[in-house]
Amino acid sequence: MKSAVLTDKKMPFCPGCGHGVIVNSISKAFMELGYNPLDIIIVSDIGCSGLVDPLFATHTVHGLHGRAPALGLGVAMGLANRNKKVIVIQGDGGATIGLQHLLEAARRNIDVTLLVFNNLLYGMTGGQISGLSTDKFKELRHVEEGVPPFDIVRLAHQAGAVSSARVISPANFTESIKFAVETSGFSLLELASVCPSYGLQKIKELDDFSEEAEALLNHRKANEVEYIETPSLLDKVEIIVDKFNSSINDRYGVVLAGSAGGGIQLAAELLAKAGMSAGLYATMKGEYPVTVGTGFSIAEVILSRKPINYTGLDKPDVIFIMTEDGLDKVKNLIKNETMIITDDFLSLSADNISSKSFSKKVGKRSAVLSAISYWISNTDIIPEEAFKEAIRPHKHADLLIKAIETPL
Repeated sequence: MKSAVLTDKKMPFCPGCGHGVIVNSISKAFMELGYNPLDIIIVSDIGCSGLVDPLFATHTVHGLHGRAPALGLGVAMGLANRNKKVIVIQGDGGATIGLQHLLEAARRNIDVTLLVFNNLLYGMTGGQISGLSTDKFKELRHVEEGVPPFDIVRLAHQAGAVSSARVISPANFTESIKFAVETSGFSLLELASVCPSYGLQKIKELDDFSEEAEALLNHRKANEVEYIETPSLLDKVEIIVDKFNSSINDRYGVVLAGSAGGGIQLAAELLAKAGMSAGLYATMKGEYPVTVGTGFSIAEVILSRKPINYTGLDKPDVIFIMTEDGLDKVKNLIKNETMIITDDFLSLSADNISSKSFSKKVGKRSAVLSAISYWISNTDIIPEEAFKEAIRPHKHADLLIKAIETPL
């Protein structure tokens, strides 16, 4: 006896919504086909149709609006077990927004079934029309006159779907879903649904506003994914040996602030590695604009005796500020108890600030490394040798070590 495909969760849809009818048809189809819930992967989308996740006792993946076909394609391509079945669910809004993802999935023709719940509108945001709203439905709303809807069934067929169809009558849902699921390759099934809150009130009205489309079939063989054994990425992970000591007793937060091209991200990575070699837990994360080659560059490093479960750094213990770009981004983090180390051209002055001519001595690209070396030598947070050890594997290790050994 196969397990139930649906959970005992209450349907989250508005009273009278057609989506519940489709969900029950999906469950019935899989039960009649003999599928176990854990052999099914449901990939859903944003929108009312995306509320289905907790209803299914299957594997579920929830994606961004319109991206469900791309996610489903990725899941299907990663499955080595051909007894598993990937079902993508999205509404007419999601199908419109993610049309290119849908067509690409059809073109690739991997074994995926896409079910489009078409209630002719965007039900979650107030009933706006979608790209699949029919001409008759738009005439009712007096919008988009003369602008035809997408025929998603024909588009999928032309893109290469093995099977695509539009079904209006709920009486035909279960058999149509079974046919789509059993078809090897990419299948699209557009299923009509009512939206009593913003759209059609009764199922029988669908015949007047939608037109059923018999299955369009392509005699294509489903594309099989070739699985190739490749070395694990973990094989390339550098093993950091704990062989130094640190004076940190609890948790220590470091912020590095500068500009693109100033070596901020590299310096943070090296500092985190040095901390690990000193027996500490460490995290490192960076922030910079999408332009990458210009603007600010910020990095945060946390060094801790205990495992780090939260990487937020609202009150850093030390902030390195190397440029005006960096200063603008971190000035709100500067507190009286925070140690500030800056390049002296910034002309900042306070009791908790140390300024040195880092960039003049070693250049802009190495200034932050020089600053870290200065901080290490004055605090003994971690041994300087641990920092050098982190640098040595780098292809420019000689230049980097020279920068931290240059006297200020």
